[in-house]
Amino acid sequence: MTAEGARAMTDFSTDQAAGRRYTVNLSILFTELPLLERPAAAAAAGFTAAELWWPWIDAPEPPSAERDALKAAFEDAGVRLTGLNFYAGRLPGPDRGALSLPGEESERFRANIAAAADFAGSLGCGALNALYGNRVDGTDPAEQDAIALTNLQLAARAADRIGAVLLIEALNRAESPRYPLASAPAAIEVVDRVNAETGLGNARFLMDLYHLAMNGEDLPTVIDRYTPRTGHVQIADSPGRGAPGTGALPLADLLRRLDKAGYGGWIGLEYKPGEGPSAAAFDWLPPADRAAR
Repeated sequence: MTAEGARAMTDFSTDQAAGRRYTVNLSILFTELPLLERPAAAAAAGFTAAELWWPWIDAPEPPSAERDALKAAFEDAGVRLTGLNFYAGRLPGPDRGALSLPGEESERFRANIAAAADFAGSLGCGALNALYGNRVDGTDPAEQDAIALTNLQLAARAADRIGAVLLIEALNRAESPRYPLASAPAAIEVVDRVNAETGLGNARFLMDLYHLAMNGEDLPTVIDRYTPRTGHVQIADSPGRGAPGTGALPLADLLRRLDKAGYGGWIGLEYKPGEGPSAAAFDWLPPADRAAR
C-alpha cells in the first residue's frame, strides 16, 4: 500500500461525516455470487443501499418473473436500490452504452426505457444512469449526437415519471477511448442540452472520481464547480480501480470537500474488490458508517 493510501485509510477511520450515505455497486462488487444473492451479501456486510448496471445484458425487456425475483431479493434483504443503469450493451465488456448508436442498439435502448424506469420505480430508486455509447466507425458524430439527444429526452421523461433524476457520466479515455464524454465539461454540456430540450431540469452529472482522476482532471476544481449540478458520486481509488487506500487518490479529503460543497446524495462504491471476497473489501469504512442514515 502506498503512503497516500495508508493516510486515506486512517482518515476514513476517524472521519465523522454524519449523514454521508454509501451505496454498493452490485455489478462490480459481490460478483462472485449469483445476482439474486448479492443484495443479501451487501446487507451482511452492513450496507442498506445498492446500485446496479443493467443486469440483463442481453435483454432490454427481461421476463417479468426475472424482474420480480430481483425485486424480491432487494426487499427480502432490506436493501434499497438507489441507482440503475439503462440498457448499455455488453457491460462489462466492449460496449459503453447504446443510446447514441444508430440502428438496432438504439432501438434496444428505447425498448428498455420503460422497463428500466418501471423496475427502478418499483423499488423507490431515484437515479437512472444513461451511458452515452462509443463512437461508431463510418458514422458522423453529429448524427450520433442527434440520436443521443432524442433518446436522452425520452429517458429524462421516463425518469421524471417515477420522480428520478437522469444521470450523464464521463468515463476515462484510457479504458474507453471511443467514448466521447471523456471529461466533466463534456458530460455537463450534454446535461445542459437535455435539460434545455425537455424543460424538466432532471438531468444531472454523475461525478465518478476514478474516471475523472484517470483523465487527469483537477478534482477539487471539478467538485467546487460542478457539485450543484451533480446527481450522484461514485468512487474508486486510482490507479487500479480498487478500494480506497489501494491507490494514491486522497478520497477522504475529496469526500470532505464534497460535504463542504453541499453534496448530500449517495456515494457509490464502484471499485474492484481485489483478490479476496468482496466482503473483505470494506475495511477502510467503519461498520457503523456503512448503513445509510
